[in-house]
Amino acid sequence: MEGKKRKFLLIYLKTGSGHLAPAKSIASKLVSNYTDIEPLLVDGFEKAPALLKAVIEDGYRNLQSKAKWFYELLYAVYKIKIISQISAWFISVFIRKHLTALLLSEKPDKIIIFHFFLIRPVYSAVSDSGLEIPIATVVTDPFIAHRLWFLNKKQNLIVFSNQLKNHCISMGFSENQIRVFPFILDEKFSAAVPAEEKLKLKSKYLVQGGKEVLLILGGGDGIPKGKKILTRILKNFNETEILLVCGKNKSLYNKALQIREQGNYKNLHVYGYVNFVYDLINISDIVITKCGASTFMEIIISKKIPVITSYIWEQEKGNKDYIVQNGMGVYVRNLNLLPGVIEAVLLNRSFYEQNIEKAGLKNGADEVAGFIAT
Repeated sequence: MEGKKRKFLLIYLKTGSGHLAPAKSIASKLVSNYTDIEPLLVDGFEKAPALLKAVIEDGYRNLQSKAKWFYELLYAVYKIKIISQISAWFISVFIRKHLTALLLSEKPDKIIIFHFFLIRPVYSAVSDSGLEIPIATVVTDPFIAHRLWFLNKKQNLIVFSNQLKNHCISMGFSENQIRVFPFILDEKFSAAVPAEEKLKLKSKYLVQGGKEVLLILGGGDGIPKGKKILTRILKNFNETEILLVCGKNKSLYNKALQIREQGNYKNLHVYGYVNFVYDLINISDIVITKCGASTFMEIIISKKIPVITSYIWEQEKGNKDYIVQNGMGVYVRNLNLLPGVIEAVLLNRSFYEQNIEKAGLKNGADEVAGFIAT
């Protein structure tokens, strides 16, 4: 008779793909690697008031894409301890009761948190339920993480760099509360596509095999200043295949289609929200991108060169610094300089590729899942 499976709750919020994606990846690994574990993905705001969801989830996406300066201002304000504490308490008020009911219903053997706004309500719900449930927090920002991650000093933390581990220690955590692993990515990114397979993928996406390929990629909500980036590249790379992923940014998608039609740019391929980013990264030579954690890690692990055109202070600054300081890519703020920077990167491609190879980055999903399973 098959024994009862251990139930693990993986709790996330839909504020960008950086929290849901690692949760889904770990859930997938737990299913495939451990027959005695039943992972349950839980949206922490599933029963939250619609207004709260709109402010936190939609507000996050809209501010990042349309008012980055205001998002960065809020990020700085929330670094003030009392404001962080009040915000964590306020959100907990609205979701604590639902989480308590969920715990009493499911009686999980372990809880894994993937968003800082869920830390206080999860710990409060466990206390309210009277259950003894081990909890681990996955800090999804690899190098620089917000104060809200570290308000609760009793947490056991999973982090993705020694830099962040040292920061946690400086924030009052003991070393035995922190475990460092490689960054969590989708299983596909555990291995690069072989050369012969790349030719098949190029054919599949109608990309000419013998030409260099530039991919413009900014995550689920598209890339900031996407139209300006596109027009600068089109003017200077007539013989290059150009792929633009607009994500959920319908305005950018429509503008790009209009530009392609008006200019008769047969070398421009425009995509909306897609589930084959892995393919597009692998057939590219350079990826013009913003600096979200999952996106830049996917690029580097695929051994492609990132050209960063924007990042969110301070949240993504560590990602940008890691790439630039280790010679794995470049950051260009002035988009008028973008074509020249891309040409220089193509001329010195081996320099960047060697540094990416030297870094030896790998997908940490298996290791993290193994640690969580114990």
